[in-house]
Amino acid sequence: MSLTQLLVPTFTQFLRGLSSWLDKAAAHRQAIDAEPDALLSERLAADMYPLAAQIRFACFQALEPVCRLRGEPLPDALLAVRQEGWNANAQPGTWSDAKARLADALALLDGLSPNALDAGGALPIALELPNGVVFDMTGEQYARDWALPQFYFHVVTAYAILRNQGVELGKADYVSYMLAYLRPGTMPQG
Repeated sequence: MSLTQLLVPTFTQFLRGLSSWLDKAAAHRQAIDAEPDALLSERLAADMYPLAAQIRFACFQALEPVCRLRGEPLPDALLAVRQEGWNANAQPGTWSDAKARLADALALLDGLSPNALDAGGALPIALELPNGVVFDMTGEQYARDWALPQFYFHVVTAYAILRNQGVELGKADYVSYMLAYLRPGTMPQG
């Protein structure tokens, strides 16, 4: 399986899922006469980033590999999404902002060629964290050991925040993309 085949469908499926979870969350908030924007400041623990940040970080983590695996610098627009995540404690933005970030990320992923990331497998990646720690790895190692785990962390944290706030999400919402593989006649009735 190529890097493009591994990463792009994964990022796309889960960002679409996250967008649909936000739709369910907005409907839930409307049903209880509450604004969805208030959810953006919710978090699982006091020392964790809020939902607004998790959404931005999921978008950033989906798009960062697109640049790194092509040997390109991270564009200012992508760095701005990460900065929005870092600033989300004080400035969570709006529900429509969050949905727009997801739509923008999905549009970029949808526009990639079928082999857009494949040449990056052996590319040396130097990943420098804000605290100065640097990880040196190949593109394949970066995809496996950084890009996917970081992406999943932020998507799962967003899911958990929404569930914690009473949004009715279940496993079927988390893996809705699996319906493409459903064997006919095997879905339980009722």
